[in-house]
Amino acid sequence: MDVVPSTAKKIIESYGGKSLHEQSHGESFLSLFLNRFRGNGFYILDEPEAALSVQRQLTFVSRLHELVKNNSQFVMATHSPIILSYPNSIIYEIGECGLNIVKYEDTEQFQFMKLFVNNYPSILKRIMD
Repeated sequence: MDVVPSTAKKIIESYGGKSLHEQSHGESFLSLFLNRFRGNGFYILDEPEAALSVQRQLTFVSRLHELVKNNSQFVMATHSPIILSYPNSIIYEIGECGLNIVKYEDTEQFQFMKLFVNNYPSILKRIMD
């Protein structure tokens, strides 16, 4: 006797063959993004990095690129310097002067990450003292 009904099997297959309930938050989000998002789509995402490790953010950017090449468009709110680095994207920053287009290297996310990576011992010392 088959324990999993055929409808459930079809749904599980559409998410890469493993139930979302058997995956971590990050794994299930990535399964959704890898298997359910298709070309010719318009997607609005709010902080997709919240579920993703640094390595999985790179996988996300790779899949994002595949989808963009297949005529998909994305609007995203993100704090991830990795996701923000996507080439030729238009980055809007909301600040005291309103909504402005900024270069990747001028975003707070890039500036803070660069500062931290290049000076983490002194920054950690300062915030822990």
